[in-house]
Amino acid sequence: MPPANDPPAALPLTLDLEDFKGDFSFDALFGSLVDELLPEFRGDDAAGVPPPPPPLLGAAPPVFPAVDELLGLFKHSCKELVDLRRQIDKRLQNLKKEVATQDAKHRKTLGELEKGVDGLFDSFARLDSRISSVGQTAAKIGDHLQSAESQRETASQTIELIKYLMEFNSTPGDLMELSPLFSDDSRVAEAASIAQKLRSFAEEDVGRHGVALAVGSANASRGLEVAVANLQEYCNELENRLLSRFDAASQRRELSTMAECAKILSQFNRGTSAMQHYVATRPMFIDVEIMNTDIQVVLGDEGPQADSSYIAEGLSMLYKEIADTVRKEATTIMAVFPSPNEVMSILVQRVLEQRVTTILDRLLIRPSLASLPPIEEGGLLHYLRVLAVAYDKTKELAKELQSIGCGDLDIEGLTESIYVSHKDEYTEFEQASLRQLYQAKMAELRADAKQQSESTGSIGRAKGTSLTTSPQQQLSVTVVTEYVRWNEEAISRCTLLFSQPTTVAANVRSIFACLLDQVSQYLTEGLDRARESLNEAAAQRDRFVIGTSVSRRVAAAAASAAEAAAAAGESSFRSFMIAVQRCASSVAILQQFFSNTISRLLLPVDGAHPSACEDMGSAVSVVEAAAHKGLLQCIDTVMCEVERLLSSEQKATDYRSPDDGAAPDHRPTNACIRIVAYLSRVLEVAFSALEGLNKQSFLTELGNRLHKGLLTHWQKFTFSPSGGLRLKRDITEYGEFVRSFSAPSIDEKFELLGIVANVFIVAPESLASLFEGTPSIRKDALRFIQLRDDYKTAKIASMLNNIMSE
Repeated sequence: MPPANDPPAALPLTLDLEDFKGDFSFDALFGSLVDELLPEFRGDDAAGVPPPPPPLLGAAPPVFPAVDELLGLFKHSCKELVDLRRQIDKRLQNLKKEVATQDAKHRKTLGELEKGVDGLFDSFARLDSRISSVGQTAAKIGDHLQSAESQRETASQTIELIKYLMEFNSTPGDLMELSPLFSDDSRVAEAASIAQKLRSFAEEDVGRHGVALAVGSANASRGLEVAVANLQEYCNELENRLLSRFDAASQRRELSTMAECAKILSQFNRGTSAMQHYVATRPMFIDVEIMNTDIQVVLGDEGPQADSSYIAEGLSMLYKEIADTVRKEATTIMAVFPSPNEVMSILVQRVLEQRVTTILDRLLIRPSLASLPPIEEGGLLHYLRVLAVAYDKTKELAKELQSIGCGDLDIEGLTESIYVSHKDEYTEFEQASLRQLYQAKMAELRADAKQQSESTGSIGRAKGTSLTTSPQQQLSVTVVTEYVRWNEEAISRCTLLFSQPTTVAANVRSIFACLLDQVSQYLTEGLDRARESLNEAAAQRDRFVIGTSVSRRVAAAAASAAEAAAAAGESSFRSFMIAVQRCASSVAILQQFFSNTISRLLLPVDGAHPSACEDMGSAVSVVEAAAHKGLLQCIDTVMCEVERLLSSEQKATDYRSPDDGAAPDHRPTNACIRIVAYLSRVLEVAFSALEGLNKQSFLTELGNRLHKGLLTHWQKFTFSPSGGLRLKRDITEYGEFVRSFSAPSIDEKFELLGIVANVFIVAPESLASLFEGTPSIRKDALRFIQLRDDYKTAKIASMLNNIMSE
């Protein structure tokens, strides 16, 4: 190691550029510089160097011995690093100059290359344009060559056709001199094709020839009329030969031969004659036995009068057999004809127009509306049911045939056309049928009622009694339900036969109008019959009204007759209430039917549903009017009996006892007891028969009439104080009964009556306080006060004048 005072220049070079290349590490560089000066700090020798001796006690710490050497080394290293940086900067400058020189050369080279590439692209564009031009020229040459070849072939064929045409145009009617082509069975297809071409050409020439003559051309040729005639004759002969071969192959089920003939025949009027010939020769169209069997399967032994369910089963069997036959024919048609869809269209059309129509003509015999068939033979309903069944089954057959295949045939429209005459008059027949059913039902009900009336009448005469009304004359909800069932069946037929919402709505309204008329007429007539019994009872009551100056015997007989009339009136009342109840149930059934069935069919059409609602409201209003008249008569009947009971049972002593000082009787009078009992008994059926507003209106009117009748009745009597108490007891009894009416206005009237009755109970001097407490009773109270037995003796009139003046 050099001494510490050596100059820096004396130190060796310790740094090199190679030290800074690759993975440079400052720690490694620093270690290489100080390793020789500080060997004791090297990691590998640290274990073999003994530790320095501990310092002597009291001595000064030693100075770091290599500090000067390290400082010199670091300064020398810094100088070397500066020199290395200058060398590197110089090298960088040289490299930049070289890079700039090479970049300029490179740019120059790229510019020259771009010019060369542009020239190359221009060459390629010129070459591509040349190639395209050559290609187009070649294509044109090819087209010209192809056209020339086509014209050559056409000319060759035309020459050949002209030779054949001259043969046909040579001698009229002579086909024996023709080329072998036209008589060779192995070349039939070729002959047919040439014959069709010749005929088209000849016909065009004849057409031009005719035009030339028409314009007066003097040089027009004779034309090819002979060729046309000979060609037509030959084509007809050839077509007949092919059809004969086709039929023979069909008999032997040789599908390949049939297909060959069909292909050749397709050249004649597009094969239409061959298709029609094939369809027309099917056994189901020409075999009379098959047609008779169809009728037997559908109608059986009963003929046109067979039940509709039997006919439906027969049609299902027949239509299944037809569909199976068409399915088998479809297999043959697909294998034989080049245009199978057209053949299937003809076949299916023939099936519907001939086979199906034939059986329908025997099945659907439209009756005359002027002379309806008897109801015993099914009436018009039988025809309508058979029509619906046949239409439904025919639609199913049409769908089945469409699934098998029918080409472009509008099978749905064809099916509808079969039934168009029946559907045009459907609504009239449906309405006439409903009227016929209604008339038959009413005749049946009248006959049953007459028979029952005669039976019960003979029994009554045997027992010495008379019956005014038979139960069979009552309305029946079952009958109305039957009317609704008829209408529902008619509606189902209507929706089956028609699909347009407007048409359906119009027909449904017409059919439903029949139901409204039937129900309205039936219920109205039933209510009128029930009212007749009320009228008879009223007439019976009027016959036994007698005067007061009669003998006891006559009075007793009259009273007995009056009791019988009252019983008849009560029976009529019950009968009418039952009729009203059944009317309400019938109307509810009608409304339910309208809501469930009719509404949904009318709502899609504007105005149809409101109009039907209006029609139904009008019909129900007629019934309600008849019921209202009857209910008023029922009230009259009840009030007549109430008045009879009041007249016969109410005694003057009930309200003015001779022994007025005795203990008062707190029981209701006998008349009150009888009347309440009668009302409770007779109104029991009214409570169950009437509902809602009808019940409220009836009971309110009855309560008002009862209130008025009692007021009128009591004004015939004179009342003592005890009689006033008993009157108050009667009023309480009546009030408790009318409370069952649930009519607040009636309850209030009877409550006021109870207050008015106090005018008979209070002392004369207390009457003023009574008026002051309840001023609303003033009018009735003034009338009742005059009925007090002390009205004159107590000088109540003057007291009233004073009260009124105050």
